[in-house]
Amino acid sequence: MVAPGLLVVCSPLLFGYLFGARGVCGLLAGAIVSGVQVAISFSNTGGAWDNAKKYIEGGHLSVNGKVMRKKSEPHKNAVIGDTVGDPMKDTSGPAINILMKLMSITALVFGKAFDRHGGVLLPYI
Repeated sequence: MVAPGLLVVCSPLLFGYLFGARGVCGLLAGAIVSGVQVAISFSNTGGAWDNAKKYIEGGHLSVNGKVMRKKSEPHKNAVIGDTVGDPMKDTSGPAINILMKLMSITALVFGKAFDRHGGVLLPYI
C-alpha cells in the first residue's frame, strides 16, 4: 500500500514542479474523470457479483429446464464471485473517492509553490 499511496501524493507534486499550476489542473481533471468512472464501475460490478449468488439461491436460475440452487456448479462459481464482489463494492469503489480527495488536497496545499516555482519544463515545451 506504500507504492499506491506515494503515487497519489507524489503525482501532484511532480506535475506541479515540472508543469506548474496548469499542469496540476490537467492532472486533477483527468484523475477526477477517470476516478469517477472507475468508482462507479467497481460499485456496480461488485453489486452484480453479489446479487448473482442471491439470484441462484432464490431458485431463479434455470439451465435446460433444470433449476439451479445451492451446491450446484453455477452456485459454487457465484460464491467465488461474491467473495470478490463484496470487497469490490464495499471498499474499492469508495476508496477511489479518497484517492481523488487526497490528490486534490495535496495540490491545494502546494498550489502557491506551484504557481511561484513550478513549470520547470514549460520553457522547453
